[in-house]
Order: sequence, then C-alpha cells, then structure tokens
Amino acid sequence: MIPASVALLALGVLLAEPVSRALAAARWPNRDPTGALLLWQAVGLAGGLALLGAGLTFGLAPLGDSLPAAVGALAGQASRREWPPGLGAWQLLALAATLALAARLLGVLGLATARTLRARRRHRDLLDVLATPWPAMAGARVLAHPLPVAYCLPGLRSRLVVSEGALAALSAGELAAVLAHERAHLRERHDLVVLPFVAWGATAPWVPGMARAQLAVAALVEMRADDVARASAGQLALAGALRRVGGASGVSERATLTSFSAAVGGRLDRLGQCPDRPSRTARAATRLAALALVAVPTLALLLN
Repeated sequence: MIPASVALLALGVLLAEPVSRALAAARWPNRDPTGALLLWQAVGLAGGLALLGAGLTFGLAPLGDSLPAAVGALAGQASRREWPPGLGAWQLLALAATLALAARLLGVLGLATARTLRARRRHRDLLDVLATPWPAMAGARVLAHPLPVAYCLPGLRSRLVVSEGALAALSAGELAAVLAHERAHLRERHDLVVLPFVAWGATAPWVPGMARAQLAVAALVEMRADDVARASAGQLALAGALRRVGGASGVSERATLTSFSAAVGGRLDRLGQCPDRPSRTARAATRLAALALVAVPTLALLLN
C-alpha cells in the first residue's frame, strides 16, 4: 500500500494548495456558480480523504495488501490482544498524525457548528421579540429599522428578515428580487455548503489555498442566489435592489448566512457583464470532474 499512500499524499497536497488557489482565482465560476460549488465540495472532500487516507494506508501497510484487509487484520489482532506485527515507529507516527489531523478537522468543524447554532438561536430569539411577522410571507419578519436591510437566518426554524426601510425604499420588483435571493439561500441550504470550508480554512490557515476556499465559496453562493433572483425578478430589479440595500446591513454574519448587501460591487459588476452560461458540454465536464475527484481517493482506499 506504500505507492497508494504516496499517491494519496500527493493528491491531498495538490488539492489543498495549488488546485484550491487556482480554483479560487479562476474566472469561469462566475459563469457557472453551481458547477463551481460542486467542484469545490469535491475538492474539499477528496482532499480530506486523500490526506487522511495517506496516513492510514502507510501506517497499516504491514498488515495487509489493501486497506480493508489491513483493518480486518488489525481488528483480529486487537480481539486477541496481540500487538500487530510490523508496526514500527514510522507507522505509529503516521497513524498518530492522521488521528491528530482528523481530530483537528472534526474539532474545528464541531466548534464552528456549535458557535453558529448558538449565535443563530440568540439572534432568532431577538427577532421573535423585536420583529413582527410579515403576513405576506410565512416565516418572514419585518424589523423596525429605517435603513434598507435584508438577510436570512437559516436552520430548522429559518427566518427571512426585511426592514421597514427596505419595504419603503424598494419597488415591488426590487423587493421580489431580494426575497427570491434570500429564499434561494434558505431552500438550497447554502449555510451547510459554506460551513465545511470554514473548518477547512481554519484547520490550516497558513495554507493559502485552504484559506481562500472559504472566501471563494461564500462568493459563489451569492452568485447562485443572484442567478435565481435574476431569473425570477429580472436583472434590472436585482441591480436596483443591490444599489438600494448595499452597505446598509451590520447584522451578525456568524448568525446569518449573509446579508443581501454582501460584496455588492462585485455582484453588480457581474450583473453588468451578463456572463453567458457555459455550454452543456462544459457544465457536464465540470460535474464529471467533481465526481471523479471524489472517486479517485475513495477507490484508492478501497482497492489498495
């Protein structure tokens, strides 16, 4: 299994740094944010599998010709309370490093999830006291605030919040664009898309590619929601809403998924450029690449 462990390590390092950095700097995701989000998720999952799998396959190599066989042999030795033969200092070091990496990644993810859920619960409780239900939309709240503000609070008891200032400042079409944008975030659970990349970046913030992944994915979910709003309410309505609401937020980004006013300048530039969708062939290739990225380390772990 040594060749497999070397290949997995190389794949994990490539995905964590040069591939992630190149994908974060690429321009084509502006044209296909959905495909880019799928590819990012594949990069994160495949990178984690490859890095953890490299340590496992190297550490357990003396016990079998494949990872399933080695795990079975290890279980048999443990049941007999015997020390596995062939496990030396290097193998133990590799297994310890793998466990440490897994613990850090899962620990950061768990901590980020707990903090986010706690902040959302507090924010939701405040909204239920300070904001009033909006009869025009179930689950929506109107906040007594003079500035135009709109954001969503995802979760099992999600909230969509608009301010009185937004209702006064936006035309019917612009308000429809705002609501379509935020409903897209809630419906597609973009909060769950972003959260693993918070952990991915926090696990090794000194690796530029991993640190940039979170920013790239956060921008892509905004592009995706903008595309939904543009298809629903029209480009002019969405652009007008962005100009009116932009820069007026100030809510907790840990609790909310995002404010409608996030990264307004770049989103307006993208709307003005009206990027064409890639061809069907290009979109299919992106999705196949994402599938292949996940399949490679998975098959390597199961067959080697």
